[in-house]
Amino acid sequence: MKGRGSLSGWVGFAVDAGLGVGFAAALAFQAYRIADSWGGAYWQFGCVAGAVMCGLALVRRRGRLWAAIAGLAVAAVAIVVARLAGLPSEPGPAMALGLSVLVGSAVRVLPAWRAGAVAAGGGAVVAGGLLAAFVFSTGSVVAVLNGAAWLAALVAGLGPRLLAARRRAMADRVRRNERLVLARELHDVVAHHITSIVLQAQAGQLLARKQPHTAEGSLADIEAAGSDALAATRRVVGLLRDATENSNDNDKTHSAEQLGELVKRFDGHGLVVRLSLPDGESGWPPEVARTLYRVVQESLTNISRHAPNARHVTVTVTVARDQDAVRVQVVDDAPPGVTPYPHRGGYGLIGMRERVEALGGTLSVGPRRGAGWSVLATLPIATAASVSGRR
Repeated sequence: MKGRGSLSGWVGFAVDAGLGVGFAAALAFQAYRIADSWGGAYWQFGCVAGAVMCGLALVRRRGRLWAAIAGLAVAAVAIVVARLAGLPSEPGPAMALGLSVLVGSAVRVLPAWRAGAVAAGGGAVVAGGLLAAFVFSTGSVVAVLNGAAWLAALVAGLGPRLLAARRRAMADRVRRNERLVLARELHDVVAHHITSIVLQAQAGQLLARKQPHTAEGSLADIEAAGSDALAATRRVVGLLRDATENSNDNDKTHSAEQLGELVKRFDGHGLVVRLSLPDGESGWPPEVARTLYRVVQESLTNISRHAPNARHVTVTVTVARDQDAVRVQVVDDAPPGVTPYPHRGGYGLIGMRERVEALGGTLSVGPRRGAGWSVLATLPIATAASVSGRR
């Protein structure tokens, strides 16, 4: 950090040194041209005013707003004095160069309304110079050059400002997307595994009262579920520490076998869960397989948590006839009036919809006719393949 600060200081010093050389050259050129065309000591006022403006430009970093205001005031006074005293048109080349540096610097870094005020003040100075030149029919070329310098200052200030704003917006968007991804992963991991532990603990309590000799097996199941939860949590924490280190875990395809294991975790704990898969190997893109797995996981978790009266759940995975999309539907038989997807306080449905829509798919969630709820997700394969390719 110290080295970076020193480098920035040297760059600023080099820029100011270059500006100083440019200002000196502009002042010398202005004095020479006025002395050559006007004669006498007409060059003195313009050079003094230009030197003051250039000095303000060199110390602008100490207070960009006040330096710009002082520069605008010097330019306005110089225009009035030059017209009343019959002197060469102002702002002259040196003053125009210094003023453009002040305006450009202010537009680049000051807050929006202050930057706009400084830019407007520079425009007023230019307009005043043009008006004086046309009224007195002198110095029109100088006035036009002043206008060009003001426009150049706006471009030089607005360009980096807009670029920095764009970079900030991109960084904010990336951070927001990362937060959403991590929020979904944390929700999926924590909600699913803890729900599984709770269900097995409840079943273990019942077995302990009715069949004490089976309690050991229930405790082993709870221990296994806790170990799975810990391992999954570590993977998510790894994403926070080093995304590249865990890219393989993140991109791991969830197979039909893993989907079957997921269903088995919920089957037998008060629920009868049946899984129907298409024949043959899926060969789906990783994003499709992962999203399909998460939809089923979230659906079963919500049924277990919020629809305790449901007894049967069916998970059906099908492929469209033209092989361009995969559909997964999860239906339960919860009594009417019971919803496994609370409208408030939960993020599972939001995360599920975000996952599906990120692949260009659709998600439909709602009550079935008669009893139960249905979750239907359609995932286009071609769109997901292009997403996986970009990753």
